[in-house]
Amino acid sequence: MENKPFVIVTDTTSDITAELAKKLGVGLMGISYNMEGEEYDGLDHVLTPEVFYQKMREGAMPQTQQINPDQFYRYFKVRAASGLDIIYLAFASELSGTYNNALTAKEDLLQEYPDIRIEVFDTKSASIGEGLQVYLAAQMQQRGASYDEIVASLEDTRNHLTTYFTPDDLFHLHRGGRVSKATAIVGSMLGIKPVLHVSDEGKLLPVGKVRGRKAALAAMVDALVELGQENPADDIVMVGHGGCKEDAEAVVRMVKERTGRKHVMLFDIGPCIGAHSGPGTIDIAFLGTKR
Repeated sequence: MENKPFVIVTDTTSDITAELAKKLGVGLMGISYNMEGEEYDGLDHVLTPEVFYQKMREGAMPQTQQINPDQFYRYFKVRAASGLDIIYLAFASELSGTYNNALTAKEDLLQEYPDIRIEVFDTKSASIGEGLQVYLAAQMQQRGASYDEIVASLEDTRNHLTTYFTPDDLFHLHRGGRVSKATAIVGSMLGIKPVLHVSDEGKLLPVGKVRGRKAALAAMVDALVELGQENPADDIVMVGHGGCKEDAEAVVRMVKERTGRKHVMLFDIGPCIGAHSGPGTIDIAFLGTKR
């Protein structure tokens, strides 16, 4: 098959910034959200992370919206009309309908452009767990890898993608149906901090509870020490935070000190994920010996 030009596409659930997407040559779709009655498109009209999380701390309850099939169709059609094949890396299908909406748009578009290839790939992850998969695929493309080579690599990357996170406030997880109200109340009173893991299927699963913020942050680095690949010199670790940069920087230091890794990237957890995880959330993503 001829090597046609192609584009890697993701959306803002990946927490890849517009600036980084441009640098990587990645197409970025915005997830819209509503905050205090105002609509934001996730790309051109946005709140800064600082303002977004401050509003949440003051009691605002943002609402996010999925990219619908028509939006995917129109975005994909512009690329298809230019002769580009498409690789779209999607938010975990267990956590959102976005993946299925993209599949619907793909089927519609292929009727109009039967010679275009569109790979809709379920990253089975979110935030920087999704973003790390996008980043590695884009790096492959920049090194000259073909469409087929990148598609072939996606499943292997996903199978070794390990993500942990800890929220600072259990009430946001309760609001999303992840913990009971009683657990949120008691946990907050006792200073209990859950550590959660994104499972093989892309579900959020609690893996432990510790008392205190520092212990929760250390537990995530413990997971990296235990599960990280054996030759970490060139491995990339991503650390994300929801309006708590000092804590995230402490995690970055722990990662470097305890593992010797040099490539540790710091990201803001954007509104798409932050609306559900809340301010004070920290997450970490890396390639492990298993997912």
